[in-house]
Amino acid sequence: MSSLWRVAEVVSGTPETETSRTIGLKVAGLNGSLPGQHIDIRLTADDGYTAVRSYSVASAGNHDVLEITVDELANGEVSPYLVRDLEVGDRLEIRGPVGGWFIWRPTDLNPVQLIAGGSGIVPLMAMIRAHKASDNPSQFRLLYSVKSPEAVFYREELANLHEESRRFTLDYVYTRNAPQGWPIEPRRLTAETLLAKILAVDAMPGIYICGQTVFVETVADWLVQAGYPAASIRTERFGGTGGTR
Repeated sequence: MSSLWRVAEVVSGTPETETSRTIGLKVAGLNGSLPGQHIDIRLTADDGYTAVRSYSVASAGNHDVLEITVDELANGEVSPYLVRDLEVGDRLEIRGPVGGWFIWRPTDLNPVQLIAGGSGIVPLMAMIRAHKASDNPSQFRLLYSVKSPEAVFYREELANLHEESRRFTLDYVYTRNAPQGWPIEPRRLTAETLLAKILAVDAMPGIYICGQTVFVETVADWLVQAGYPAASIRTERFGGTGGTR
């Protein structure tokens, strides 16, 4: 981990959805990141004005390239530039990776329940990728609450992993539009749906929740009320209101 600002070169940019993009950043001397960590990005305008934003790392592994996935925010100062204008070969100031609590380590053999709201999937994807690359036998289960199939990040990768891996299970909750033939009408996540689709409390899973603040706090409260130990629940949240979307 580093608290110093460093220069990162943009080495790739791949659309995830109509409003999001995965960006590869090469940082000299970097030795990867821990699954669940984030970096800070600082942009400086010609007049000296600076804006700093934090983005979770989506990649896993010990190498000098980090991947982040940025979702464009309406009227955002930084995300529209990163999604629409940033080009391969450009350079950015970054700090990190940072974070030592909302992380998963391959040495942890407990089953894991991941719960994502929208773009909150990003740090959980780093955990999923690290788990896939390891020989850790624990069960990983992801509950992904998202507006529509078109808004899903890493859709093909998640589908393939769900089909191919006995260690990974994937469930979706669609809140606005569902795929044709989906057995459940689109609706916001409820406590009943949540508890029906996650690992049972008796399995003693480690739980990681990421999404907008209201989503994270609501889901965490439901879990505690259902008997999941508060100490087993780790949360990461970002700004905005919204609901359990």
